[in-house]
Amino acid sequence: MASDIDVATADHLLTTTRAVRRRLDLTRPVPRPLVLECLRAAIQAPTGGNVQRWRWLVVDDPDLKAGLARVYRKAFEPYIEVQQRLVAEVGRTDRSTAAVIASALHLAEHLQDVPVLVIPCTLDRLPPDASVAAAASSYGSILPAVWSYMLAARARGLGTAWTTLHLEHEQEAAELLGIPPTVTQVALIPTAFTVGDTFKPATRRPVEEVTYWNGWPRRS
Repeated sequence: MASDIDVATADHLLTTTRAVRRRLDLTRPVPRPLVLECLRAAIQAPTGGNVQRWRWLVVDDPDLKAGLARVYRKAFEPYIEVQQRLVAEVGRTDRSTAAVIASALHLAEHLQDVPVLVIPCTLDRLPPDASVAAAASSYGSILPAVWSYMLAARARGLGTAWTTLHLEHEQEAAELLGIPPTVTQVALIPTAFTVGDTFKPATRRPVEEVTYWNGWPRRS
């Protein structure tokens, strides 16, 4: 039976949904109904046991965004220093590496200006000694929905980027936003209309090189 999905359109969406940082339009407001449209699609994603223990904190208040930006930069500054040092040590000066660093710096500088910041959360916290299976189950019950949100945003002319650096100071963000201590923040997703729409697939290693069949390759 033929699928009712236009494969070319679906593949275009999947292969051109990029992490957008420098091309976020910081001047154009994002209407709340549009964010809700994206989230309405996102919550159709599969979740473990169909328990749907997710919550979506959408921040568009300027003062709260400024507070989150300060928390983000508190973790970003030491992070980017390490990245820049590593680049210098290995002598990588290629254009793609420079572009990634420049875009990260741009986002950190302007995070408070992004129209909408979305923080996906789960209503549970993993214990410090959580097993790999428990962690995979917990995050696997919300990450598909977060990616669905980002795809839905892309389809509507919005750009997003997956960021997690603010989680280095998760408690500060929780206090700022009144998030209960029993709740886990998963990411922070800047959301804005994009400047232009010329996104294209990224350079990746051939899928044949990163796909193994029936077991991990053995060294001879």
